[in-house]
Amino acid sequence: MKNIFDNVYFTSILNAISDGILIADGQGKVLWLNHACENLANISRSKIIGKTANTLENQGVFMPSATKMVLNKQNTVSTVQTTVQNRKYITSGHPIKNEQGKIELIVAHARDITEAVRTNSQLEETQELLKRYSQEIIKIRQKNDFVASEHFFMGKSPAYLSIISMVDKIASTDTTVLITGETGVGKNVISNRIHQLSERCHEPFMEINCGAIPESLIESELFGYKKGAFTGANSEGKAGLIKMADKGTLFLDEIGELPLHLQAKLLQFIQHKKWLPIGGTEHQTANLRIIAATNRDLLQQVQEGKFRSDLFYRLNVLPIRVPSVKERKMDIIDLLQFNLKKYNKKHKRECKFSKEVLKNLQAYDWPGNIRELENQVERLVIISAHDEIRLEDLPFQMQQKEKTAFNLNKYEKGKSLTDILETIEREIIEEAYAEFKTTRKTADKLGITQSLLMRRVRKYGSGAKRIR
Repeated sequence: MKNIFDNVYFTSILNAISDGILIADGQGKVLWLNHACENLANISRSKIIGKTANTLENQGVFMPSATKMVLNKQNTVSTVQTTVQNRKYITSGHPIKNEQGKIELIVAHARDITEAVRTNSQLEETQELLKRYSQEIIKIRQKNDFVASEHFFMGKSPAYLSIISMVDKIASTDTTVLITGETGVGKNVISNRIHQLSERCHEPFMEINCGAIPESLIESELFGYKKGAFTGANSEGKAGLIKMADKGTLFLDEIGELPLHLQAKLLQFIQHKKWLPIGGTEHQTANLRIIAATNRDLLQQVQEGKFRSDLFYRLNVLPIRVPSVKERKMDIIDLLQFNLKKYNKKHKRECKFSKEVLKNLQAYDWPGNIRELENQVERLVIISAHDEIRLEDLPFQMQQKEKTAFNLNKYEKGKSLTDILETIEREIIEEAYAEFKTTRKTADKLGITQSLLMRRVRKYGSGAKRIR
């Protein structure tokens, strides 16, 4: 072995290599090392040659020792070493065995990766910083877009501010979301905002209303089908919405309407990110985020056996409850004015609300929520005979005139509740007719059909004779 290291050509070649080379015997004692290895150890070769791998590791010269690892595993190994100068090296140890399979030599080869690690760390930090900047830019852009186009995203009520804060936090994650709330509160708008503020914003946003599609068709709409899967199927097959939403977001509206047998299939997809198309024999995979929404009490449906509990808990990871309009009283005026401006532009009008109208509309409970508010404003812009929308333009149920205390004494004693209610109904009809003059307008303001109004007139006879 000594003759090998005395060979000037051999040692010159190894010393010309910029990577560290160390050669040890079958017991792990260092026989020779090149100049690069001496430099990385930062101690003279005389303090290394003749020492065992175990001793050098204990002294902190090579941590961990690749030579020692080769002896333990009796095979080639690779590891990352750290020196006392806190430099990092990727080191491989290679055993050289004799014909009997016994290790005679161990060659360790080390390459300095300190700068590469530092650069990679800086790159990761830069990427993380860019990610945060990108998210902030997306939020600013989407905030501006939504203020201009979506009536939900405006207001100062605590209920509104709370939901917006929650949406912005949830958007930056990639977890399943369950949105609940009354009909018409804007659950679809919320889901779209989550998608637009997420890292998936440049990928597809696919939407399906589980209650609007017949049970016989919804499976094929969601999961797709293969060629010839059933009679009447498209000859080329069909990619379902899950496939179409790959890398993006799938919004399942009215999830409470999904049939039980499909709930199991959806659960399997959420858990494993794979599904089987109708008529298919091979599973397909997709990477997407699921957002579900419902106006039902899913927990109650679980208790009634109408919704799978395991699917409920899979969906309910990040629940969001969207507040109703009556919980956002402070925002109603802003919502009204926003929609008034929108429909004035659409119908080329210059309408404005009178103070009395605004007062009444703010006091109204809006059972249909934002959808009802939006539709009602458009109706008022269309039917208003003047530029100022007046109290008489409002539907009867929105005309909240000053209330007076109910006086039971004004009705004859001994009358039954049915008789009193009929008297009140007759008085309401007569007062409404006196104000609106025609049976058509009266019926419209009372929220009933004209034929029903006339039946009531005939029922009450002489008390309503002046209505024709």
